[in-house]
Amino acid sequence: MMTELNSTSSTSSTSSKSSNWQTLCQKDDLVKYSGVCALLNDEQQVAIFLIDDDNALTISNWDPAGKANVLYRGLIGDDNGEVFVASPLYKERFSLTSGRCLDDDSLSVTTYQTRIEQGQVQVRV
Repeated sequence: MMTELNSTSSTSSTSSKSSNWQTLCQKDDLVKYSGVCALLNDEQQVAIFLIDDDNALTISNWDPAGKANVLYRGLIGDDNGEVFVASPLYKERFSLTSGRCLDDDSLSVTTYQTRIEQGQVQVRV
């Protein structure tokens, strides 16, 4: 099950301007090996993926091939240790750690440093 998070809720939009980390959701909002969509700075859509119990990875939700915000709906996979999300539109695979497209060198997505602190999923802004 995939979920979209509304950043206007009290649990998913807490900023810490002094450290440049923004809380996007609670860890409990995530499902392992699935994505959720959230708003970063109330404007940029990002896709957050829980890879294991202590590790979430965040990329831009914008699919540069399909020209739509859909990557949170993609399938998670592993290609020789490279964790990726396959776009639900044209199936391009984007690395969740580097953002590079594994199928087309001309495509890439933005990655965001992500941490889980006291049950909150935070992204560096």
